Amino acid sequence: MIRQPASVFIIVFTAINIVACLWLMWWTARTRVPVADTSDQKSAEGSGATGHVWDGDLEELNNPLPRWWLGLFIVTILFGAAYLTFYPGMGNFAGTSKWSSVGQYEEQVARQRANFEERLASLQDRSLTELANNGNAMATAKNLYSANCAGCHGSDARGAKGFPNLTDQDWLWGGDEQRLLETIAQGRHGMMPALGGALGEQGVNEVASYVVSLSGGKAPADWVAAGQQRFATLCVGCHGVDAKGNAMLGAPNLTDNIWLHGGDFDTVRATITNGRDNQMPAHRDLLGDTKVKLLAAYVLSLNEAQMHAAN
Repeated sequence: MIRQPASVFIIVFTAINIVACLWLMWWTARTRVPVADTSDQKSAEGSGATGHVWDGDLEELNNPLPRWWLGLFIVTILFGAAYLTFYPGMGNFAGTSKWSSVGQYEEQVARQRANFEERLASLQDRSLTELANNGNAMATAKNLYSANCAGCHGSDARGAKGFPNLTDQDWLWGGDEQRLLETIAQGRHGMMPALGGALGEQGVNEVASYVVSLSGGKAPADWVAAGQQRFATLCVGCHGVDAKGNAMLGAPNLTDNIWLHGGDFDTVRATITNGRDNQMPAHRDLLGDTKVKLLAAYVLSLNEAQMHAAN
């Protein structure tokens, strides 16, 4: 859609060209080339000679424009002037026809939005599982996901460092229908406090060693043993005695080798030392309840095992 400054330029430029064409016709009609005084004053076409001769016999004649060409030129000028009057139509400028490109665009957007809202209305009372098994609903949901979620979780929903994989059935805040709806609608704010000051460098090394060992990683046995004791003092409140996490707090399972920020020793050590602060934005106010429900159903559809459990 053309922006208003460009619209003004196009309209003014077109009007100048129409006026210039009219002036050209007037100027050529009133200007006459003097006819030479020769015995052969009339050419085969009946026009006077100008007296300009090249190569001995190539003579310049003052022939008038063919009437059909002049008629087409006049019709073109009239058509351009009429079109500019009725349909300036660029940007917000409406001619006598009351049409503009902006008006047509807004009308089409309103029509498409109304159709979309009508389709959404027919889906709002269905459960997530029903929506996840509805091909048309999932086609719409996939578009919503691409527009609102792919920037963080990826086009394949497999996430990236710091952004959860939505296809692996590992959920920080729970993956049942209600928790999915809550997560997308209200957003989540997960925070791991920085423990570097409380533990000191050696204490961080020990806790990191214990955490790495929980998912099968290698670490010095004495650090692991010492880290287990520190873990029981500082970490079980969120991650649990068995270190399997707590979905109510968004605390991750530390035993499954699925890591949001990385599970190698150095990354785990940095996480314990400096903490982590992740936020999932709320989408209810942005999208509305029905679109949130479609997105939740789409995420559910990415996890076949979970869908079978819901059924």
